[in-house]
Amino acid sequence: MVEPDVEISIRRQCSLLGISRSGYYHEPVKAGPEEFELMKRIDELHLRRPFYGSRRIAWDLSQGGPRVNRKRAQRLMRVMGIEGVAPQPKTSEPAPEHAVYPYLLRNLRIERVNMVWAADITYIPMAHGFAYLVAIIDWFSRRVLAWRLSNTMDTAFCVEALHEALETFGDPAIFNTDQGAQFTSSDFTTPLLDRGIKVSMDGRGRWLDNVFIERLWRSLKYEEVYLHAYKNLTEARAGIGQYMAFYNHERPHQALGQQPPAVFFALMASPDASPKGANSPRPRGPMIDIPPTSDTMTVVGAGPRKKATYTGAVSN
Repeated sequence: MVEPDVEISIRRQCSLLGISRSGYYHEPVKAGPEEFELMKRIDELHLRRPFYGSRRIAWDLSQGGPRVNRKRAQRLMRVMGIEGVAPQPKTSEPAPEHAVYPYLLRNLRIERVNMVWAADITYIPMAHGFAYLVAIIDWFSRRVLAWRLSNTMDTAFCVEALHEALETFGDPAIFNTDQGAQFTSSDFTTPLLDRGIKVSMDGRGRWLDNVFIERLWRSLKYEEVYLHAYKNLTEARAGIGQYMAFYNHERPHQALGQQPPAVFFALMASPDASPKGANSPRPRGPMIDIPPTSDTMTVVGAGPRKKATYTGAVSN
């Protein structure tokens, strides 16, 4: 980005790119084994107590060990991309130039596969570092449709997972995410809008909207990740790939009538599927609704307001 051996001064280049000169010259200190172990403990604690904020996490980490102050806990939680589920000011903010799409899932009754998909990112600890995992699931069947692992929290690996899910399973009616910069990016939203898929984004405090994918993260980490200390990204990718296959095709789900997600997905996707039948297994998740009069929604960005018009409501 900033090129020192050009005619334009570094001061001017930093100004044009919107970064400080101190940020250009700063060389971050690499995290050591102690830092990685602390991040793993924070991740485990966050899975057990997702409502804990940095203050309570710092207090718990300090019990029976070296004191961890709140600022350190906050910094590591930001690096890991996690936060407490309690409503907080300015959480899950998109990048300033990105638009925020309206929340479309209020009180909607989800009764079929490919009606609502959801995506989320989680932190994966390794012996010498960490990685980020994105997964896309079908809300009704809990099936993992696609996933990608990356050593940076950029947008590219999220877009790759999105294209794989769309090419393999077709188009959902609604795609729901949080307001993270990866999901508000036009690289991620444009493929959805071009296909006529309605984009929905969680508002503040709507932690329940991702409860199914958060449950996936808990299962993955306690049944796979924490049992195998991955040495590198290659080992992590292989181990997570094996678990995702097990989760989709073998692991029974009580809410799905003890059927694995992939089996339930195929059953409900068949032409003669009748999810309303008395004997049909049904997920017991929250019922969410789009008011039938909500034909026009507002997309709010950091700058002037933008408008997105959705034709009609999503049918149940």
